[in-house]
Amino acid sequence: MNGSGLRLRSVSVDFDGRSILHDVSLTVTRGEIVAILGPSGSGKSTLLRLVAGLVEPTSGAVIIDDTDVTSVPTHRRGVGLVFQNNQLFPHLDVAANIAYGLRVAGMPVDQRRDRVSELLALVGMPGFGSREVATLSGGEAARVALARSLATSPRVVLLDEPLSGLDHDLRYSLADDVRRVVRAAGSTAVVVTHDPDEARRIADRVVTLAELSSDAQ
Repeated sequence: MNGSGLRLRSVSVDFDGRSILHDVSLTVTRGEIVAILGPSGSGKSTLLRLVAGLVEPTSGAVIIDDTDVTSVPTHRRGVGLVFQNNQLFPHLDVAANIAYGLRVAGMPVDQRRDRVSELLALVGMPGFGSREVATLSGGEAARVALARSLATSPRVVLLDEPLSGLDHDLRYSLADDVRRVVRAAGSTAVVVTHDPDEARRIADRVVTLAELSSDAQ
């Protein structure tokens, strides 16, 4: 198997003496989209935050493209994260939201502008750059959040219940779009959800969080 992509090697996370994740292992090959199913409170979001470097493992290792990044700061991991409920910056317009990571990375203004235009076209929202995020529909906000996560061409994209709160028909329509956009970007991706139909629409492979633990072996 190609060693590039994402590997979680026997990771565990404990908070205040309570086990949140126990001995979880996962391999996602480069360019693959994997969905992880599990009920609320099962540790799915913690798993994503662990990959992103927002949570430290109690034990185990996070490996991206054959590099152990367990101790690498979030901003140097090459990871994009779509939070649950999108969490766009309300004081910034659509273009500034998408360009945020590019600005932090020091990309020149002209290049940022071109990259934002490219991403808006990719998510089907050309011309939306000057819109205030408060005026966006739920589906539009989800697309902007996805574009923002892809702006810096991350090696791994993490999506935490990206379509939660949307009505049934829109959620499944957008699930197809998420798959198309992530595939076009060429990123390795992990999406967590409690919805099996949504998972199957987005992902190449669907697993349950319970299956990833050594307890299930």
